Amino acid sequence: MVHGTSSLDKLYASVLARRGDQGRLRRLTITPPGTVDFSSNSYLSLSTNADIKCAYLDKIESTTEGELALGPGGSRLLDGNSVAAESLERAIAAFHRAPAGLLFNSGYETNTGLFSCAAQPGDVLVYDELIHASVHDGMRLSKGRRMPFVHNCVKDDIPDTGPAKMIKGLDDVLAELVRGEDGENFRNGQANVFVAVESVYSMDGDLAPLAEIVECVEGRFPNRNGHIIVDEAHATGWLGDRGRGLVSDLGLEDRVWARVHTFGKAMGCNGAIVLCSPTVREYLINYARSLIYTTAMAYPLLAAIGTAYEYLADQI
Repeated sequence: MVHGTSSLDKLYASVLARRGDQGRLRRLTITPPGTVDFSSNSYLSLSTNADIKCAYLDKIESTTEGELALGPGGSRLLDGNSVAAESLERAIAAFHRAPAGLLFNSGYETNTGLFSCAAQPGDVLVYDELIHASVHDGMRLSKGRRMPFVHNCVKDDIPDTGPAKMIKGLDDVLAELVRGEDGENFRNGQANVFVAVESVYSMDGDLAPLAEIVECVEGRFPNRNGHIIVDEAHATGWLGDRGRGLVSDLGLEDRVWARVHTFGKAMGCNGAIVLCSPTVREYLINYARSLIYTTAMAYPLLAAIGTAYEYLADQI
């Protein structure tokens, strides 16, 4: 039976046509061979590095038949976990000087999983207005209230950007929480505040004033109920000693609650990891739905990530 165009297809076609008229229509493209690509996130070209490719192939060839499976067979909570996955988590955590880590299949799944379950009722998620879309999607699933602050503005005057902004700098937002209706809960540590920033913002390439942010949060919440989450996606692999990221470069590992490092940009692979405490890791295993309900990483990808990190660790 031949079906005609449905009313829904017609609706979608009109929506797409309108987007096209606005010059905003997205398309999948393929980069022609030999093209110099200035839009890629693969800043170091590690995905095509000859030494890394040779080391990766050697790792695959030396793997026992029992370890080398094309697919994991299920989620990590079923039968998809492996010695290779847990060893890689420990190695990456040690590289970034963190107590523990938990792998996710992508940076998007990492942020949606982490931000959707971190906050409890009564908690607040405070975020830089230019934070990545994946963080926004995770926060929408959260039990916490959301409050933005002006991009990279901690205690300074808000930049003059034309019409008056409705949002404030970070310190003013935190002060509002402490003085507000539920302020007692924030002052005595019963309610938590999660502050979300990126170390390097992809669209502008600017760095977060992370040391100042840490001082601000700790000053407003001396009971240690202010928790900073740093998305290091665009810093991983190149910023700081051997590409450990901005948090490590500033020596703030013990003062940042969680870090997200992704492998699909400078690392030239796929996937991501949350660096956190062992307790937070166990909590995410139990409540991060983007980990619980998805198929685990296959061994070939784990081997690729491990090879890229070994390459970084060997650099002088």
